[in-house]
Amino acid sequence: MSKVMRVKLTMIDSILGTASGDPALHETYIASKAPDAKSRAEEIEALGVEEVTEKNRTVFPRDPETGVPVLFNYQIKGFFKSACSALRQISGTHSKKLKAYKKQIDLRIHVFEHAENKAGRMIHFDNIEDVGSCQRPLRASTPQGERVALADSEEIPAGATLEFDIEMLNPDDEAIVKEWLDYGVYNGLGQWRNSGKGAFTWEQIG
Repeated sequence: MSKVMRVKLTMIDSILGTASGDPALHETYIASKAPDAKSRAEEIEALGVEEVTEKNRTVFPRDPETGVPVLFNYQIKGFFKSACSALRQISGTHSKKLKAYKKQIDLRIHVFEHAENKAGRMIHFDNIEDVGSCQRPLRASTPQGERVALADSEEIPAGATLEFDIEMLNPDDEAIVKEWLDYGVYNGLGQWRNSGKGAFTWEQIG
């Protein structure tokens, strides 16, 4: 029998959007990373690209009905994989013992805004003061020398929250899921995570 844990994430640093503001780029590349055709179409609809003027800007998808910024459930699962990859390098962690971890996360750990609604892939942000922007330089070494470009992302301030259900097909996975969530204070969600953006604390609320 599966186990469901409801959690609340609270951003301790601002979080940056990851969806491309260019509808063609989003449809042909980023949205193709979604796990199936249904969620791909859902994400394209939620992007709200007609409101975006900067094609190179990364943005948050919106709920088409309310306009509220959202994350998609597979982004949380992507965080779990990243956290597990980091923690596997540390002796004594639960993650160290998990073999073929990416496949196991895909098969055994599932994220929904509400577990009783398996179609609920969008996880809505709450407690948003405003949606701003974050610009930062990106540097790269190329055959032509050092190149610098300006990256621009939508930014939701610290204090915003996300609530969702994690369904574990194996109830024994609860300890390892909590271990991954604890890692969010170091490296969290969204763009520019290595700088601290998207870091969060969490609490179990159900």
